[in-house]
This record gives sequence, C-alpha cells and structure tokens, in this order.
Amino acid sequence: MADQTSVPDQMFLLANLVIMVTYAAITVAIVVPVSRAGQLRSNKLATATALIFFSCSVGHGLHAFASLLAAIHGAGHPARHAVSGGWFWVSAVWDTVTAAVACFYWTLRRGYGVLLSKGAIYVDPWSRHRLDEAGARERAARDVAEAHRATLATVVEHSDDAIIGLTPDGIITAWNGGAERLFGYTTAEALGRPATVLADQPGAGEQSTTLAELRDGARSIRYEARRTRRDGTPIDISAVVTPIRNHAGTLTGISAVARDITAAKEHAERQRAVAERTQQAQRMESLGNLAGGVAHDFNNILAIIANYTDFAIEETADRPGVQADLIQARTAVERATNLTRQLLTFTRGDAIQPRNVGLGEALAEIEAMLERTIGEHIRLVVVPSATPLTVHADPGQLQQVLLNLAINARDAMPDGGTLVLEASVTDLDGDELNMQPPLPAGRYAKLEISDTGEGMPPEVAERIFEPFFTTKPRGKGTGLGLATVYGIVTEAGGSVNVYSEPGVGTTFRIYLPLVDAPVDAPAGQDRTAPPPRGDGRTVLVVEDEVALARIITRILTDNDYHAVIANNGREALAKYDEHGCDLLLTDVIMPEMSGPRLAELLTGRQPGLPVIYMSGYSNGLLGSTHVLGSDITFIEKPFTAADLLHKLAAAGARTPPA
Repeated sequence: MADQTSVPDQMFLLANLVIMVTYAAITVAIVVPVSRAGQLRSNKLATATALIFFSCSVGHGLHAFASLLAAIHGAGHPARHAVSGGWFWVSAVWDTVTAAVACFYWTLRRGYGVLLSKGAIYVDPWSRHRLDEAGARERAARDVAEAHRATLATVVEHSDDAIIGLTPDGIITAWNGGAERLFGYTTAEALGRPATVLADQPGAGEQSTTLAELRDGARSIRYEARRTRRDGTPIDISAVVTPIRNHAGTLTGISAVARDITAAKEHAERQRAVAERTQQAQRMESLGNLAGGVAHDFNNILAIIANYTDFAIEETADRPGVQADLIQARTAVERATNLTRQLLTFTRGDAIQPRNVGLGEALAEIEAMLERTIGEHIRLVVVPSATPLTVHADPGQLQQVLLNLAINARDAMPDGGTLVLEASVTDLDGDELNMQPPLPAGRYAKLEISDTGEGMPPEVAERIFEPFFTTKPRGKGTGLGLATVYGIVTEAGGSVNVYSEPGVGTTFRIYLPLVDAPVDAPAGQDRTAPPPRGDGRTVLVVEDEVALARIITRILTDNDYHAVIANNGREALAKYDEHGCDLLLTDVIMPEMSGPRLAELLTGRQPGLPVIYMSGYSNGLLGSTHVLGSDITFIEKPFTAADLLHKLAAAGARTPPA
C-alpha cells in the first residue's frame, strides 16, 4: 500500500514547495520597491498585497512540511493519520489568517480604486495627491500647447501671405485665407488640386523643377515668379518653399509661402524708368552744354566769315561774277547761322520771346526748310489760310513745333507718302472732346499737320505727350519731341488734338488764340533804313577773338566811330584810363575777367555808360546761368554790320559824342 501512495505524496510535496517559493518571490518583489520608496507603513494596499502572498507562501510551506513528516513517519496508515491530524489544525488556522488578510486587502482595494501608473504597483493617498498635481500640470501644459497651436493656426489663417501645404508630388493639402485672397480660389476649390493650377505652362515647369530639387534634398528654395489668379490675371510673387520631413528624414510634405510683389515690382520698374530718364536727361544736358559751347565757337567763326564776305561783296560791285559767287557763300553762311540757332534751341538756350507772328509767314519758312530736308519720297503740301492769321507766340518755338511734327510724320512714312501742313480759322464751342488741354469757346487759328503714315493705336495715342514716351527704337528717339510740342502750345495758350488710325495716318490739330493786331517786325532785322553813323563816338571794344575784333574795328571805323580795341578786361581798363569811351562793346565770356565784371568797374567810374554785350551763346542761355540780367542790351553772334550799327545807335542815342 505504501508503494502505491509514495508517488502522489512526492508530487504533492513538490507542488507545495514550488508554490511556496513562487509566492515568497512575489512577496519580495512587492516589499522591496515599496520599502525602498519609504511606503512600507503608509502604503497599506501594497502592504496588504504583500501579506496575502506571504500568507499563501507560508500556507503552502505548512502543507509541504506536513507531507514531509508524513513521508518520514509513514510506515502505516495510523501514524500518517496521527501526524496529518496534528498539522491539519495548524494549516486550518493559517488559512483563516490568509482569508482575513484577503478581506482586508479588498477593503483597501476598493478605497484606492486604481493601480499606479507604469513602473509602480499601488499608490498611497499622499503619492496620489502628488500624482494628481503632476497630472494637473500635464493637462495645463497640454492646454497651453493646444492654445499655442490654435493661435498659430489663427495667425496662419489670417496672414496676408499665402501659406500652402503640398504633398511631395505637388498636390495641395492646406490653403489659408491669404492664399484665397491672393489666388482667388476658395479652400474647397484648392484642396486636392495640383499646384500647377496656379501657373501657366512655363510656370508649371518651374514648379516641377523646384519639387524635384526638394525631393533630392534641398533645404529651402526662394524664388520670384509669375503666377495666375483664378480669373486669369497674372500676379508676380515671391515664394519660399521648404520641405517637411519626419524624424527619420523622410519627405512627408512641402510648405510654400507666397507673397504678392506685383506692386513692388511695378514701383521698382517705375524707379528704374525714372533713373533711366534722369540719366537720359543728364546725358542730354551734357550734350546741350557741349552743343552750346560748339555753337559759341562756331558763331564767332561765322561772324568772321559773314562780315568779310559782306566786305568783299561791297568791293566787287564792278565784278558781277565774283559778287554772285560771294552772295552764294553769304547764303551758305546764313544757312549755317540758322543751324546754330536750331542747335541752341535744342539746348533750350534761347529765351522765350513771344510776339505777334503771322502763321502764313511761319508756314512759308517751314516749307522752305522742309523742301531741303524732308526727302524726295515725301510729297509736301502746304495750304496757307485764305485770310491772314496772327497769333502771339515765340516764332522760334512755333517753327520748332511744326518741324517736330513734320519730322515725326516723315519717320512714320518710311516708304513715302504725303505730308500736309494747313492753316485756317475755326470757332470752338468749348465742348470739344480730346482737347489737351480743353479750351474755352472762341475763335482760334488752327494748324493741321497730316500724314499718310503708319498711324497709331489708341493706347499709344493716349500717351504720346508724356515726357520720354516714344515708340521709336532705342537710340532713335528721346521721347521729348511731342512733350515739347505740348509745352510750347500750352505756353502760348493753345491746345492740341490728335487723331490717328493704324494703317491710315495721323493728324495733329493745333489751336492757338487769334490776335487782332499787326505782325511784329523781327527785332534787329529792319534794314530798310541805313543805320545812323557814329559821329565820332568812341567805342571801347573788348573781344578776345582777334580776327573778329579786326572786323568790328573796320565796321566802326567805316561808319564814323572811333574804335579802341582790347583783348581782355585788364587791357580794357588800361585803354579806358588812356582814351575813355562813349560806349562799351564787350564779349560776355572772357578769360580772367568777364564782360559783366568789366562793365561793373567801368560804370562805377562813368555812371550811365551804355553797355552792349555780345556772345556766341544765346541771351537765353546766359540769362539762365545768371551771367546776364534781363534788362541788358545784347547782340548775338554772328551779327552783320547793320545789326551791330543799329544796336550801337540805339544804345548811344541819348549819349552825346565825347
């Protein structure tokens, strides 16, 4: 019988030993960390749990011990029963203790409610309070982070810049309010669409290149480009695209920030245009100064040629053939003189001297000039008014208006055509359209300049009077011609109207107020009466051009003046001390001492001394540089003997001979 029960007894002993060790290990696993945390007394739940496992371990140890005793004394069943009966009550008592601990544990378990967080077993009330505080701090931090994200989302949504999210392939995934305002697409319309919807074909190619660079590892790309709004209008943008990568470095998306720079680029373009125009104006000013200097020297030369030619014409009255040749040379000098005057007009050196001008005479003069210069491929037709028309304007500027418009018409007819200049009178009621500027009702002189050239579209015709606006190729026009025309006409109280059709031609109509007065005679040009003689008056002539000084001396001497010649201001002062003078004829620009300074010194010695200034520069140019005042007597080189003698007679009319 013993042999039949030994194996089960052994298995029972082994099982209890294993369970005992297991519960003991669990007890140690609970007690050690709780003891190290200093919670062995305060953490009742952990202590009760450890007691349960300890009690179970002891209970199974008692069972194993009873089984071991039974095996030792187990010769027969009565002894085994006696031993087993003695330990039975011990095990029963201990099991009762274990049950009591379990009841205590469940009481505490309900009170504590929850297990601890990761890494702990149970928490006592004090620790739970600290954990609640930590949880509150975590929730507060989470709320702050959420508020920060909400604020950031609000900033992004209300930003004026377009902020767009894209997939690595360029599909739109985010679209803020700035993008809606910039491109015109709503968020619902934009999401899920490719970014190429915002660009034309070249722009789509740029986008593809940019996305490829980002996929290849580019960190950030900045560029400027032209994009298209929903309504098709183009806009210039400045964009920054940045890759969005996860912790592993994989590209998960793309952030694009775009800003409208259309206005900024237009402003920069205007600034560039202003700078270019300023540089052009400076170049023209430099050219004007150069042209003025050339005209000054050239006028001195022309004065010498003209007067010596006049001398030769007078002395060859008995040789008609020679005299005819000299007259041709004299005509060439007059043409050269007109060219220098035009050059000075270009430099804006001529002062505005309005007077009563006959339009018939002005048309005749411009016709004579154009016949020589406009070209054989242009048919010129001039139609003067049936009745005389008089306007109050500067004659030189009036010719400049006609010349500028005629040259523009010629340039518009490279293959030939017809140019018509016509003068007439017209009545305006004050309600006419396209008058620049508008004119009140009244009677006006009308000048029409018409061509059969290429014509202009309306958008060009609207801007032709803007300074520096030109349709001619770079280097072929300054854009100042028509602006000058507009300025001259408005200065004279008139207006301009332009009508043009592409492929048909262009007509400029210039309206000028009529003047009910006779035409003024050109100043200094009346040669009907011979100039008065000098009656022995002494003229102090100050001229640094020796050849011209000789000519002036000859003119004065031949007309009963006594000429005293000086080459500069210092020499003139010495000659005055020696000879005195009745009139001073001096060049304006001279080395060491200017003509005005010399006149100041001499009039200080001789108050009321008549002074006549002469120069190759125009009076307008010298006045604008404050070299001369506006109340001086001035004769412009080149001058003839008659011009000079009339000036001297007028200046010295109230001065008796010395």
